Amino acid sequence: MGGAVLLLTGAVVLAVADWAAVARDRPGRARWVTKPGVMVLLITAALMASTGGAFRAWLVAGLVLSMAGDVFLLLSETWFVAGLGSFLLAHVAYVVAMTRLDLEWAAGVVALVGVAAAWWLVGRSIVSGASAQEPKLRVPVTAYVAVISAMVVTAALTSEPWLVLAAGTFFVSDAILGTNRFVGERSWMPVAVMVTYHLAQFSFVVFLLSR
Repeated sequence: MGGAVLLLTGAVVLAVADWAAVARDRPGRARWVTKPGVMVLLITAALMASTGGAFRAWLVAGLVLSMAGDVFLLLSETWFVAGLGSFLLAHVAYVVAMTRLDLEWAAGVVALVGVAAAWWLVGRSIVSGASAQEPKLRVPVTAYVAVISAMVVTAALTSEPWLVLAAGTFFVSDAILGTNRFVGERSWMPVAVMVTYHLAQFSFVVFLLSR
């Protein structure tokens, strides 16, 4: 467990460095170390977990796919859909991982209402903005919103606080990212995207290590 704590500590340091690079808006080469570096350390920490079975395997798959998405999004705009696809598959992996746990179906009702409200308030404008920017983005962005929504609902079904936090902050991160990219830019949004994103990934790994 001590080794995992050291890895998580290192991931925190890299995450803060990544936020600073984003805040400066001149990330340069630094983010090629900090952004995927956080995920490398989290993946290594997850692999050190002595329990988890199928849940751990699918969670690690989600983390690896997320890291691939991080790298794609560091590249030029032509790689955006590849990054989107990687994160979509990551959410599928997280959903499969969480279905390996005991689910409480009644908890899904509240999550469904919350996701529906989020779609009404934010999701529609993101899909509309993406379509206006590039018509070909309508289908992949809509599919992405649907899959991450399913991930949030599945997390609620587990009734596990760390997983609910992970899914909720991931949803918030992507809502901010989508709004900033397709609806209207705000100076604070890029840093907020990364803070909530890292909190989500940390929460997934902390849940695994706490089992």
